[in-house]
Amino acid sequence: MLKVVKVKPNSKNQSITEENDGSLIVRLKSPPVDGKANQELIKLLADKFQVSKSQIAIKAGMKGRNKLVEIDRS
Repeated sequence: MLKVVKVKPNSKNQSITEENDGSLIVRLKSPPVDGKANQELIKLLADKFQVSKSQIAIKAGMKGRNKLVEIDRS
């Protein structure tokens, strides 16, 4: 399953909000430095979709706020 994700780093709280179009807005506490925000994003999505972290891959947008994330639910 592919999801469009908009990331908001340096937020006070962690949260995941699903938009009407199926995309996600994810607020992260981590700063976008040395991949810390991407690691936190993968951990949060793994918890939400109840899969392991290895089943989540960022396909596009590694250095941007808009990302395309693949979640393997098999």
